[in-house]
Amino acid sequence: MLSFTSRRRLPALGVALLALAATLVVLPPSAPARADDADAANPATVGVATRPAGEDGRPDGRSRFTYTADPGQTVSDRVLVGNTGTQRQDFTVYATDAFNGGDGAFSLLATADTPTSVGAWLHFEDGSDRVKFSLEPNEVRLLPFTITFPAEATPGDHVGGLVASVIEQGQQVSVDRRVATSIFARVSGDLQPSLSITSYDASYEGDWWNPFSGSVKLHYTVTNPGNVALAGNLTSGVNTWFGIPATGVQGGSIPILLPGNTATYDFTVGGVGQWLFLNPSTVLNPFVDSPDNAQQLIVAPVRRDAVTFAVPWVLLILLALAAAIFLLLRWRRRRDEARAQEWVDYMERATAAEAGGLAGATSTASS
Repeated sequence: MLSFTSRRRLPALGVALLALAATLVVLPPSAPARADDADAANPATVGVATRPAGEDGRPDGRSRFTYTADPGQTVSDRVLVGNTGTQRQDFTVYATDAFNGGDGAFSLLATADTPTSVGAWLHFEDGSDRVKFSLEPNEVRLLPFTITFPAEATPGDHVGGLVASVIEQGQQVSVDRRVATSIFARVSGDLQPSLSITSYDASYEGDWWNPFSGSVKLHYTVTNPGNVALAGNLTSGVNTWFGIPATGVQGGSIPILLPGNTATYDFTVGGVGQWLFLNPSTVLNPFVDSPDNAQQLIVAPVRRDAVTFAVPWVLLILLALAAAIFLLLRWRRRRDEARAQEWVDYMERATAAEAGGLAGATSTASS
């Protein structure tokens, strides 16, 4: 292996790795870890950095390893591994496979897990699938490697990561500091890019006392049934009665979803009033997220919608109060009309009785 440890070449490479360490993709097996970390009880800093290198052995600007090859073909490349910490560190460098977590996060297999895809295709100069060495602070090492695409490799994207691992020994717990550069290896053949929304639910969230302010929370699951890694842009909106928009269209995105993986996401559409009937919808536009855009693939958009309800409680309460007041007034008016009619009837009977009494008295007097 070629190691850049000479006093003349070391400072330039060390500075380059220090400058680039902040941009590396950190892919821990469980909890996030930074490339540079320090224990409060131990002022020494643990620093790990990896970066693709060109033929001159220096960083070449790539953010990940990207290959396209035929089954049975072999490609060669190089990676720089550096110690950006303040003490001598023991490194283990190896390749493994990638997957998406339940929330869509790009993740790598745990160190103890055996890769079966691109992680198993990578070997270093000595033919091994992992190498171990020690580096002094600011020291870097160039590691050439090859990826041999199996003759039976299926078409599409096979994704993994080239990992540099440093075990930090603690008093009670040892921490595996892993930093990786992702590997996207595409096997030529029949490419089938596709994303699907396999579930789509919506619920309304808002203050009951404010019928004009609220939001619709979308909960949806996206699956990649194809063989190409795809990211996606989202446009979501909410309509109400007769297709009238309840709010403006709002945009979002999902990160790269690997072939055969499924992830669940949440998205909130704000500014939705309580119109009782709501019809939220989302259009997912998948695309290939490639740094070189070497091959543009046309992927069909996906649309899903749902129905939810936003009860305008304040309006209903006001309507109920108005209805109660109307019914009360109507009842009082009818009661007053009934009483007035009773009084009129009473007066008519009284008048009739009085008239009858006067007539009887007149008749008696005449006799």
